[in-house]
Amino acid sequence: MNRSEPLARMSLRVEQDIFAVRQLGREVARAVGLESQDQTRVATALSEVCRVLLAVGADTDVTFRVESYGVPALQVTMAHSAAGGSSRLAEQLQLVGRLVDTMEVDDGGIGTTVRMARRLPSGAPVLTSTKMDEIRAALAQHVPGTPLDELAVQNQQLIAALDEVRAQRDDLARLNAELEETNRGVMALYHQLSDELEETNRGVVALYAELDEKSVQLRAASEAKSRFLANVSHELRAPVTAIIGLGRLMTDSSSDELTADQQRQVDLIRTSASDLLSLVNGLLDLAKAEAGRLEPTWSEVDLKAMFGQLRGTLRPLATRPEVEFVVDEPTVPTLRSDEVLLAQVLRNLLTNALKFTESGSVRLSVRPIGADVEFVVADTGTGIPSELHERIFEEFYQVPGSMSVSGRGTGLGLPYARRLAGILGGGLRVASTPGTGSTFTLQLPAADESATDKTSEPAS
Repeated sequence: MNRSEPLARMSLRVEQDIFAVRQLGREVARAVGLESQDQTRVATALSEVCRVLLAVGADTDVTFRVESYGVPALQVTMAHSAAGGSSRLAEQLQLVGRLVDTMEVDDGGIGTTVRMARRLPSGAPVLTSTKMDEIRAALAQHVPGTPLDELAVQNQQLIAALDEVRAQRDDLARLNAELEETNRGVMALYHQLSDELEETNRGVVALYAELDEKSVQLRAASEAKSRFLANVSHELRAPVTAIIGLGRLMTDSSSDELTADQQRQVDLIRTSASDLLSLVNGLLDLAKAEAGRLEPTWSEVDLKAMFGQLRGTLRPLATRPEVEFVVDEPTVPTLRSDEVLLAQVLRNLLTNALKFTESGSVRLSVRPIGADVEFVVADTGTGIPSELHERIFEEFYQVPGSMSVSGRGTGLGLPYARRLAGILGGGLRVASTPGTGSTFTLQLPAADESATDKTSEPAS
């Protein structure tokens, strides 16, 4: 048998047929797998539509079928013999349409047709051809009950609906109580968190105030240290210079001739005084850099001339024949920077390299790297362990065992060089391996940004 064939048909003629159609609709809904509540909705919708159609006074054919294409649904078609009035019927059945998924009222010219459908649930049995035949056979044996029977069924359904409503009401009351309890807990937690947050905020504010106070204290201590270094350096420079001068006078040819022992002692005094003067000058320079008193004077620096000057002034320090002192020709002709500060950084790096290189070479070179310029001072000295690469830039720190022929340094040259590199807008880093030497790299911008901005402004 064709699956599209109706499951059941019935004619609506008199008022008693309304109960029969309602009963048949409920049986069909149950047979195709609709749930109990949906069965009641379909039956109620059928009885209401039948009541409205019967009031018109004409016969109505009711057909039940299952649409298996797409989403399976129970479809009920009620063909009314009277034409016209579809808009009025649609308005009357507007509330009924809420009981089903879809409801349509059509006026085909020869009569009025009402179609309504209710989708089958996902758990409904699969309606194969065999299953459809079984449902048709069972519905054919259906015997309509009396109106009293239908009234009893409606009463049972009403009682069941009331019980369900009561159960839902109890569940709703329980949920409301739980929600109210949850709200109280949430409010208590909110107040607790608010209090904790307020306490934390007070702690943070107090911490910031303490940090500000510590910052002021540290700044004051730093300024006091700088002033102390500057004052001590100024006070020490005069007597140290006097000692050096007296030593020079004592060894002058016009003075009385000294014995060999006296000559050695005077040379020791002069050497110690010179070392002390270097330390004093280093302290003074470092104090100026820390106090922010060094302001760079930007200009175009001729690197070729600077390299030539460094080569000439530092070559006398390369007194060891086994150490080759090389200053490469600069590949960058000019650089916008402070000539005095730049030369001082390079001189410090080269002096250190010459002082602590026993054999091999000390080389100065420059190369462009993107928008920057890198000055490289490479030596073949003893090298520096990796864990000390940052410590050598601390004031007065000296690598253990770093003793050269000319003696130990003051421990101020590299810290001062890094500060000058920062003032010039760049940085100073080291790469070194014990036994192979060290490479110090001074990286500077190719142009001073502040000066570039000024020169790029349009003339007024």
